[in-house]
Amino acid sequence: MMRSTILVAMLCCGALPALGAQADGAGQRESFRRAVVHNGKWLTAASVAALIMFAEREHTNSQREWNSLLDICRSAQDACALGADGRYIRSDAEQFYQLSRVYDRRANRWLLGAQASLLATTALFVIDVHPGEGPDNIPFAPLQVGMRIAF
Repeated sequence: MMRSTILVAMLCCGALPALGAQADGAGQRESFRRAVVHNGKWLTAASVAALIMFAEREHTNSQREWNSLLDICRSAQDACALGADGRYIRSDAEQFYQLSRVYDRRANRWLLGAQASLLATTALFVIDVHPGEGPDNIPFAPLQVGMRIAF
């Protein structure tokens, strides 16, 4: 998953090598790169939200399994006794514990992907800033800002 995220980020940033024979299409290539960056930032921002939703789903599954384990532990005094190897003696308790860990690991992976996507989104937003193409700096005129109340 990490490799594919890096590959998508590189493609969105336009980090492909420029070929010297294609110098006549430099304007088109620059326009294409701008469009990819401009639209890619929204795609990666949407992927952040989607990855967080997937992580939340896995966390909910983990909580469900953990609560099932707690129900077993509360059912009897020695229901959650541990063996010499550190595992639960009851197989159903051990199964709920292992499932909870599996779902937690999945949630962690989704969150790591969301963080990587957030970094890519931030980079694309910074790349998309075009200095010198916006309006000139307009100074603040404090005397022109105000409110009138007629009596």
